[in-house]
Amino acid sequence: MKKIRILVADDHGIVRKGIALQLAQGENFQLVGEAADGREAVSAAETLKPDVVIMDIAMPNLNGIDAAAQIVKRFPNVAVILLSMHSDESYLARSLAAGARGYLVKDTADTEIVRAVEAVTQGKPFFSATIAKLLVEDYMRQLQLRGVTDSYDLLTEREKETLQLLAEGKTNKDVARILNIGLTTVETHRANIMSKLGLHSTAEIVLYAVRKKIITTS
Repeated sequence: MKKIRILVADDHGIVRKGIALQLAQGENFQLVGEAADGREAVSAAETLKPDVVIMDIAMPNLNGIDAAAQIVKRFPNVAVILLSMHSDESYLARSLAAGARGYLVKDTADTEIVRAVEAVTQGKPFFSATIAKLLVEDYMRQLQLRGVTDSYDLLTEREKETLQLLAEGKTNKDVARILNIGLTTVETHRANIMSKLGLHSTAEIVLYAVRKKIITTS
């Protein structure tokens, strides 16, 4: 069986060692390299061609979010998992916008990292359980404060199917193939979803799906 090639980037050697020990639990995982800052991570990704990059957000020379954006732009098939001390939505939104597929809070990363790698290599998003819980609670609180109801039921059944597939990381072409509909129809569904729910990007689609528990992320 083909091994999942993994690059680890963190400016603390002891953290990289700890991640390596956790990854050793995965029979199909292969640690192919390490990097100590963002620029080194981008360079290593170009040289080593990993399947997954596990990278700290707070790194010297180039932070993890910007490094992730560069890696994903150059190598769209590479799945990036970002590690952070922060469990707030702003960092998560920026990470998703940069193209990251996973976001782990360092406090719990040691128990979640193997499942995260397995998920993102299947094209699924993965967030720490604490992040997912925070998003759901914040969403319900915002609805109550604004005195409004959720707009999810305004979506047609086809739009709901499309929403879930997009949130799971599928492209418009993937959705068209899975639902056996035309690409133009998918684009129309996507536009309707964003209009009805007040969303403006793929990152916001993912966040919405997490809040609604439409996708499993942990």
